[in-house]
Amino acid sequence: MSRTRTALLAALALVAGTAGAAVAATPPDVGAAAVPCTVEYKVQNQWDTGFTTAVTVTNNSAAKSSWAVKWSYAGNQKVTSGWNAKLSQSGTAVTAANESYNGTLGTGSSVSFGFNGTYSGTNALPTTFTLDGVTCNVDDGGTDPTDPTDPGTGSRVDNPYSGAKVYVNPEWKAKATAETGGSRIANQPTGVWLDRIAAINGVNGGMGLRAHLDAALTQKGSDELVVQLVIYNLPGRDCAALASNGELGPTEIDKYKTQYIDPIAAILADTKYAGLRIVTTVEIDSLPNLVTNVSPRATATANCDTMKANGNYQKGVGYALNKLGDVPNVYNYIDAGHHGWLGWDDNFAPSAALFKEAASTEGATVADVHGFIVNTANYSATKENHFTINDSVNGTSVRLSKWIDWNRYVDEQSYAQAMRAQLVSIGFPSGIGMLIDTSRNGWGGTARPTAAGPTTTVDTYVDGGRYDRRIHLGNWCNQSGAGLGERPQAAPATGIDAYVWMKPPGESDGSSTAIPNDEGKGFDRMCDPTYTGNPRNNNNMSGALANAPLSGHWFSAQFQELMKNAYPAL
Repeated sequence: MSRTRTALLAALALVAGTAGAAVAATPPDVGAAAVPCTVEYKVQNQWDTGFTTAVTVTNNSAAKSSWAVKWSYAGNQKVTSGWNAKLSQSGTAVTAANESYNGTLGTGSSVSFGFNGTYSGTNALPTTFTLDGVTCNVDDGGTDPTDPTDPGTGSRVDNPYSGAKVYVNPEWKAKATAETGGSRIANQPTGVWLDRIAAINGVNGGMGLRAHLDAALTQKGSDELVVQLVIYNLPGRDCAALASNGELGPTEIDKYKTQYIDPIAAILADTKYAGLRIVTTVEIDSLPNLVTNVSPRATATANCDTMKANGNYQKGVGYALNKLGDVPNVYNYIDAGHHGWLGWDDNFAPSAALFKEAASTEGATVADVHGFIVNTANYSATKENHFTINDSVNGTSVRLSKWIDWNRYVDEQSYAQAMRAQLVSIGFPSGIGMLIDTSRNGWGGTARPTAAGPTTTVDTYVDGGRYDRRIHLGNWCNQSGAGLGERPQAAPATGIDAYVWMKPPGESDGSSTAIPNDEGKGFDRMCDPTYTGNPRNNNNMSGALANAPLSGHWFSAQFQELMKNAYPAL
């Protein structure tokens, strides 16, 4: 049975906030009046000398503009670091007070915080909590995964998207609606990007993770609902593309674990969200870089060589898979690049092997992986209909064309299906599914070919018939002429769990010029429309749109171009 304890003690409530402000909840009913506050104290992870704990407080009494929660330990536990609250300790007594951004705690509202601690002997749970001096009722938040009657127990389905709605991000919807014509797609589901530690609580007054999950519960109603999260904050992030560099340095793996993954896992494990299907896209563009952009490749960068040497990409991905995979209703999907990155013989099998290495690191196993996602935030066409990899022109294989350049695949769907087969062959579960990000790969409009190109040469044949109108497959930043692709849908093809819009249309890939910022984002010349290229795009023009803002910031011109070139058309 459940390890949950309930002790009705006279009480009020507290919780440290997660989204810049306390999360609104349904006001308590008459039956709850005897319990002015509740505290859930849940040990998320415990080892020989330490532990990680998540605390959620719900206030059923008068609204507060500030708060302080207190408890005492029976043993020698010591709080060493925390998040979403100011934590202090004197002897065995601990105080958690609000931060400046989460002091408001309305009636019926909840707020959460977490911390790491040390201990020796027994890590006994505290028995009494007070909020501003008033005793709260206590729940240790634990669940017994072997007990199907435990309300915290969840069971994963084969395809989380089947029979389910998908969460519409209210913040993205508002931006889309504000654009001329944007209401046509404003109700499409998109991914929520957790691209830095601050995003967990919400940046500049925006929604944090718990606020998104609460909004998802409202959208869910009595239906099944998927929430799509992008886990994206590895140390030394995206070592080959400066525009998407992150806040953590190459060696800050411990900070990634304790200040990023642990707090996310603690929130996702809240039994309040057990009825949601939470899809995590784990660390896009990370592991593929360790295959293609390291020495002795011509495309190598010093940053990628550093990350290969220290192993922190594998450690970070493995840790995320392990911790997030412990939550019964979380579905982990690892990023697997795209066909124009890993589709060559030298890249394909080594990438699959590296994915397995990461999925077997830091306590993770292949069982923590529900599937893989391809084409995340990229532009490769889902399916090219006017030619196949087996075609030839005048006796010459299309693989010799400049566009395909010996690649084994011509589009994302064939690549995803082949990658899935490869992953199963090396030990991943046979039930893994693939996601394809179709948010910007429609390539519609007047430039969309309606037939194969002329058979003069393999180049005229391929270039005249391809939907993907980029100058080169290696171009990735704010591509000119791109359009919205297939709308999100479940189970569109064999082995494909869903087409998704993981990258929200209208969010920039990177700035066209250098822009000072405090987000850790550099300036990548591949986002400069005047740039003549590098070995990664065979020294072609970048094809990027002009006047783009920092990555992740709203780019109205791109949004309008994506709608104009949508296929299927809007």
